[in-house]
Amino acid sequence: MSQLRVAVIGTGFMGAVHTRSARTAGAEVVGIVGSSPDKGRQAAEQLAVPRSFDSIEEVLRAGVDVVHVCTPNATHAQFARAALTADTAVVCEKPLAIDAATAQELNDLARERQLVTAVPFVYRYYASVREARMRLAQPGQRPPWLIHGSYLQDWLADTSTSNWRVDPADGGATRAFGDIGVHWCDLAEFVTGQRITRVCATFARAAASRPRADGTMRPVATEDGAVVHLQTDSGAVGSLVVSQASAGYKNALSFSFDGPDASFAFHQETPESLWIGGRDGSQTLLRDPARATSPAGRSATLPAGHPQGYYECFADFAADTYAAVRGETVEGMPSFEDGLRAARIAEAVVASAQNGGWVDVKETHLTN
Repeated sequence: MSQLRVAVIGTGFMGAVHTRSARTAGAEVVGIVGSSPDKGRQAAEQLAVPRSFDSIEEVLRAGVDVVHVCTPNATHAQFARAALTADTAVVCEKPLAIDAATAQELNDLARERQLVTAVPFVYRYYASVREARMRLAQPGQRPPWLIHGSYLQDWLADTSTSNWRVDPADGGATRAFGDIGVHWCDLAEFVTGQRITRVCATFARAAASRPRADGTMRPVATEDGAVVHLQTDSGAVGSLVVSQASAGYKNALSFSFDGPDASFAFHQETPESLWIGGRDGSQTLLRDPARATSPAGRSATLPAGHPQGYYECFADFAADTYAAVRGETVEGMPSFEDGLRAARIAEAVVASAQNGGWVDVKETHLTN
């Protein structure tokens, strides 16, 4: 297949990340769509994209192989649905949709049309994450019984700061958990192979109100942080602390998956290492593709000592997506089914935060 042609819907931070990653993965970014024609033209100039499109319909008429959806949450479904209906592969930022029913609809549509889909749970692409997954899957390795961690940021720690995500009409019923907590849950299930079956959540706010674009104040209806207790299908218990308003924490995702044979701890801000704890001693394993037991694949392409970072993971994710579009088999690529899974967990977390008790996570079902 010749070089893939892709278009990016959205001109914010994630639109720029997707554009860069698409190019790094070898695709041709033929155009970009903004929330207005002026924003589209400005972004096309800033990102050196050949042209801007005024609508996704114009994109689809021009003919592309993949559409990347990087717009505010509430608009994801309309763009993804339009591309899928036109038999075009879709990369959609999470959340796939702001409610699980719509996420189910999109996943069903993609399966019905046999289209490649992807959701950027890109932390799966760290070699240290793959190392932990590989070791936990080894025969005889007893599974973790305690699953815990956190995902902390501070971009909303200043109570005079606001963002479109604060408004449920744009961001959905959950903000901190729906934006970053689902990343952690995806890693927990991806690495351990266990499924989260029940949750008990508490939401909290650092600020009761935040400013609108015009300077007037509005009540904050979504959470700045959450504490989530969880249980899995293997009998493990655990907890997750999520915050977007913890001063000093920039993108501090961490997990510890603790078992009777070994424990595995990872910190996203220092991703070159994986801590492995044992009863008779512990070690910090550094990423080194030359090591005989190192995970294979895209995460192992950089030589040891050349740090693997967020951009690298995102480009590897894009490369896997494009390989799948070309008909290749890829392992561990997050699809719309994983986006639906995240929506189911978020749905349960929101319900628990509202009623104060344990809520079962609905299993995803395939309707065709």
